[in-house]
Amino acid sequence: MNTVLGYILDAAITLFMLWSLVLLVKALPAHREPPVLLLRSAVALWITNVLVFALWYWRIDAGGPHVRHKRLADNPSAFVFPQMMLPDDFPGVETWSPIFVDYLFLAFNTSTAFSPTDTPVLTRWAKVLTMTQASISLTVVAVLAARAVNIL
Repeated sequence: MNTVLGYILDAAITLFMLWSLVLLVKALPAHREPPVLLLRSAVALWITNVLVFALWYWRIDAGGPHVRHKRLADNPSAFVFPQMMLPDDFPGVETWSPIFVDYLFLAFNTSTAFSPTDTPVLTRWAKVLTMTQASISLTVVAVLAARAVNIL
């Protein structure tokens, strides 16, 4: 039940974020929004984008947070974190499992560089999510923030 509720909340937050982005982009040609408010909105949307997709990655990858730490072969990770590539004799590698901050780092890099940087994406669902996240980030940065800076 908690898992289903988590998915519903993540989906609702994602839809509200997308709706906010659409409303702000639609408001640009009318020049109704003051530049400072537009810039604040762009920053808020960018941060929300990072957090929303970090939650999605954390919740979906390798069966989710409650299954992932068990390292079950039938739930492979959609991402290859650098720690997964370390040799088996490296201290702590046998017990390492990604936690939320690892997915937050992945989402931050995807929103900043418009692509994952040090973590290859393996599955199709993860590729679609990272493309979506990068597209939202590019829209926020290129359209909203650029417009706000131009008006200033």
